[in-house]
Amino acid sequence: MPKKNILLLAGDGIGPEIMAEVKKVIDWFNVNKKLSLEISEELVGGASFDENGTPLTDQVLFKAMDSNAVLLAAVGGPKWDDVEFSKKPERALLRLRKEMRLFANLRPAICFEELVSASTLKPEIISGLDILIVRELTGGIYFGEPRGIEHIENGDRKGINTHVYTSKEIRRVAKVAFDLALKRNLKVTSADKSNVMEAGLLWKEEVQKLYDDSKEYKSIELSHMLADNLAMQLVRNPKQFDVIVTDNLFGDMLSDEAAMLTGSLGMLPSASLSEKDKHGRIRSMYEPCHGSAPDIAGKGIANPIAMILSFAMALKYSLDFDEESDLLNEVVKEVLKDGLRTADIMEQGKQQVSTSEMGDAIIAKLNNKI
Repeated sequence: MPKKNILLLAGDGIGPEIMAEVKKVIDWFNVNKKLSLEISEELVGGASFDENGTPLTDQVLFKAMDSNAVLLAAVGGPKWDDVEFSKKPERALLRLRKEMRLFANLRPAICFEELVSASTLKPEIISGLDILIVRELTGGIYFGEPRGIEHIENGDRKGINTHVYTSKEIRRVAKVAFDLALKRNLKVTSADKSNVMEAGLLWKEEVQKLYDDSKEYKSIELSHMLADNLAMQLVRNPKQFDVIVTDNLFGDMLSDEAAMLTGSLGMLPSASLSEKDKHGRIRSMYEPCHGSAPDIAGKGIANPIAMILSFAMALKYSLDFDEESDLLNEVVKEVLKDGLRTADIMEQGKQQVSTSEMGDAIIAKLNNKI
């Protein structure tokens, strides 16, 4: 079996702790499933800034672009709050997304039956929840020009950001959403602010046009919803949705909201994908939905499951190991069914475990499958 290269970017805060558990899982698959996954590790974010004076070196960027998959844990923390904006840890993420052309961000919000009680919503509202948010990742207000802070008259200052989208950018991410819907429940909701933003109106028109012009999507039910209404509906009746497609800004907010419907950000993975190049290759980066959680870093209590499930997504979308991906998802559910919980999802009557103990429990379940 040809070797496949995975770049591990542990980053900051709890990043190194949760990445250590993923390394255990990768080692297990290499030994027991003969996957020939070759890993390398590099610095990113605040850790890279401390060492190299930049949150992402060119060397690491080129390595990421040559990898079959990139796994990134988390970046940032209060230690770097006063760093120049262009060198803040989070800029590494934006540069990776832009240079690798990772335009489609897939964020599932799945409620594990074992964790229904961890949600702040009533069980009947979220039990069985399984939605997928497809967020456009390289356009919109986070990347638009002009941008910056300017000094104006009377000693005042003005902050400028530009929200801009082209037809091509909208249509290519909408295509990803429609293609995923064909493999799911044939339902897509597009979120925008077409009532007050021209870019939002273009978004709505282009998504609809792609749908109208494509025979292969006729079996899909497409609806449009204003982003603020969708935010409300996610709390009111989230199971009305299946695939949600939206822009960079609204996707950032809505995916965090959807994640918390399930009870813990520590449970949810994400994938960011490029278009296929001329060789049919897709660049990709996988990361948990949670942040670097500096308040609990080094305490051994972080939940590694989102990071481990991010690797499961990599197995499916980038490494072509569907069976192994399904196996990993299955054993995570079994560990939860056994009542093991990290601090963030702990509830009465369950057994609290550390970061490494959760990783070991997942390895033990994998061993039972041999």
